[in-house]
Formats: sequence, structure tokens, C-alpha cells
Amino acid sequence: HKTFREYQELKKDCEALKSRLVGLQEVLIENKRYEKLLEFKRNLIFSSAVATVIGRDPSNWNAAMIIDKGKRDGLEVGMPVVSPLGVVGKIAEVASSTGKVILLNDPNFSVAALVETSREGGLVSGSLQGLCRMRYLSPKADIQKGDSVITSHLSSSFPEGLLIGKVVAVYESQSSPGLECLVEPAVVFSQLEEVIVIKK
Repeated sequence: HKTFREYQELKKDCEALKSRLVGLQEVLIENKRYEKLLEFKRNLIFSSAVATVIGRDPSNWNAAMIIDKGKRDGLEVGMPVVSPLGVVGKIAEVASSTGKVILLNDPNFSVAALVETSREGGLVSGSLQGLCRMRYLSPKADIQKGDSVITSHLSSSFPEGLLIGKVVAVYESQSSPGLECLVEPAVVFSQLEEVIVIKK
């Protein structure tokens, strides 16, 4: 009986240590995330605010999220939202202490963009499939699968040179003369926990 009791106590201790270890690992992961975020924020030449993702829009789960910053933090509709990996989206609505972000892959989102290598310009917008579509490219545009797509100086809200994603397919446009391409966003939206809002 004594041995069994000792075994049970040891098991309890072991489980307590395991849960503490999980807790410490979470803290380490969070610290690494914050370090990257703050380093990126320091390198921005714009005024910005770090915000935590606190929810998803139930009616638009994959294309919008709620953050813990709002009007009282100086946020306004249209402000760009980014992460160290690239473009996230833009502020669509603001309440006093929260904001709604429309994500890059939402069909209502669009941003002027460039293919980094060839400097071909076009417009990137979201699609219901989770990928983005880059349109209005010239028929002779030199675009290859794997090319990086970045924000253009023609963008009215985003600073230029921020990564949007990579080209995954190039094809002839059905709606206008020229080419279009599919772009896979650089940011994995389901994994976002913090973002940076760039203030104008």
C-alpha cells in the first residue's frame, strides 16, 4: 500500500511538473513572437501600435478578425495592418477599444502591388478560396511561379515594399487583355495572435 501511495504521489508530482513545463514553453514561444514583432515595429519609419487578436467575426471567420485596439488608441478605418511576415489587412471598423480588420484574402480587400523581380504592377485582391488574385498585368509581363509580390508606391494606404505573398500560378485573364496570377499570402491568418497597425 505504501508503494502504491508513493507511486500515486510521484505521478501527481510528475503531472504538475509536466503542466509547468507546458506553461514555460508557452511563455518562451510568446517571448520569441514578441521579440520578432517589436524588432519589426522598431524598423518601421511610421507611427504604429501593436494589437492582440481577441476574436474572429463569426459571419466572416476566414476573412475578418477583432483586435484589442480602437478609437481611443488612435485607430481609424483604412489603416494598414501588418505582421513581421507581411501584409495582414486593413482596419474596416473601429469602436472605442476594439477594431475589426478585413484580411488580405477577403474579396473586398485590394491593394496596389508589384512583382518584385520584374517590377510589373497590378492590383491584388482577396478571393473566396483563400488565395489572392493579381490583375491588370500586361500581356507580356515576365512573371514566374515563386516570384514575390510586394506593396507598390501607388498604394493609397500601405507603405511600399511590404511582402504580400508568392505567385503560385500565372494565366491569361478572362475579363481583360493581359495576364493574371494567383498569389499565396505570406501570412497564415489562422495563426495570428498579434499584429501591428500602421498609423497614417
